[in-house]
Amino acid sequence: MIFKETRLKGAYIIEVESLQDERGFFARSFCQKEFERHGLNSRIVQCSFSYNKTKGTLRGLHYQAEPFSEVRLVTCFKGAIYDVIVDLRQDSPTYCQWLAVELIGRRSCSSTASKMLYVPETFAHGFQTLEDDTEVFYQMSQFYHPASARGLRWNDPAFNIHWPDHDRLISEKDRSFSDFVR
Repeated sequence: MIFKETRLKGAYIIEVESLQDERGFFARSFCQKEFERHGLNSRIVQCSFSYNKTKGTLRGLHYQAEPFSEVRLVTCFKGAIYDVIVDLRQDSPTYCQWLAVELIGRRSCSSTASKMLYVPETFAHGFQTLEDDTEVFYQMSQFYHPASARGLRWNDPAFNIHWPDHDRLISEKDRSFSDFVR
């Protein structure tokens, strides 16, 4: 695995290296020792899977409030997503800044290396699908705690996130988050 820190300190793009031969490929997508060597939280207690039928499906921006803030490791297995994170750490020099990464599911054995996004604690996360039938896999460091679930509206002017131009399918819940107050 190749770890590349982004401009938002603590957030990483992780490239998965695969070993290929005539049978296909083999790749390691997680190693506790490698995560710890990079100073990253390696605790995984819950995994979730998201199937998104339609291009333009937008989920998020979601996070859990303290003390249930979680690390997320996000992978796109099939299709493609425009993955967005927002730094909500008040003491961070990148507070309220956002970053977008395109994650693309592996198309074939010969396609480019798969990427994952490591989302630190106290970051909001959301994505918009770029293709129909997109599948996303999440690994989390904290159990889901419904009373701590929070969200930011995808088009909140406090962040001015530049999303892909598409017709969007957004849940009523995700459309109804109130404006963020700094």
